[in-house]
Amino acid sequence: MKEKNKNILMDIDDLTENEEEEGTWMQTFSDMSMLLLTFFILMYSFSSINKKTFNSYLLSVRRALVSGGTSKMQLQKAMLNNEEGILLQEARLRHQIIEQQRQLFSDFNLYYTEKGIEGLVGAKFDKGKIIIGLSGDVLFAPGQVTLTPKGKEVLKKLKNFLIMHPNEEINIVGHTDDVPPSPKSRFKDNWEISALRALSVLRYLISLGINPDRMTATGLGDTKPLVPNTSPENRKKNRRVEIILERNV
Repeated sequence: MKEKNKNILMDIDDLTENEEEEGTWMQTFSDMSMLLLTFFILMYSFSSINKKTFNSYLLSVRRALVSGGTSKMQLQKAMLNNEEGILLQEARLRHQIIEQQRQLFSDFNLYYTEKGIEGLVGAKFDKGKIIIGLSGDVLFAPGQVTLTPKGKEVLKKLKNFLIMHPNEEINIVGHTDDVPPSPKSRFKDNWEISALRALSVLRYLISLGINPDRMTATGLGDTKPLVPNTSPENRKKNRRVEIILERNV
């Protein structure tokens, strides 16, 4: 009987030891999860490059740490609530900016009609971006990257609108058709032609008084056609320069 009781006590000790080991494992896992959560939230705040957002996170964590008896669950909840609030605020700002851009798009349509350059300039609205399209054949002679007098005249008429809206970032994008440069051309390929055309437009806008800090220039060659390159008319449409106006949150 004593031997049986002894065995029972040994079994109970083993169960207690196993439970303690299991509890230790769960505690370690909880600590690791909390550290990972904190790490990813901090990485998000850094990636946003938003000092106000980062300071808000830091303040939330600090308050949770210094308050008496704060548990890990309370700390996690405080950080997540702060995250949701910031994301909601950013969503509201983004919606507000899109509506402002939509109004600006309407203003631009009126502007270029008044300037008498419809047919030479077109515009469309896409997810908050205003994409102003200019015919490549108007801006440049075939196979060339130097602005024509007519091209300069069109850009001059856009100048005032761009200056009146200094909060708009300007990305100038050059496009070509799918016909490669002649073997006798000094240009290697359509990528080079599209990039140099975008750069020519950027430099001319700078000469007109546009702040260079607002602008970038990109060449996409024939990778983003408006229509299939199946006819001379379609290729003409694809030879273009786009001035993209965008405002970030």
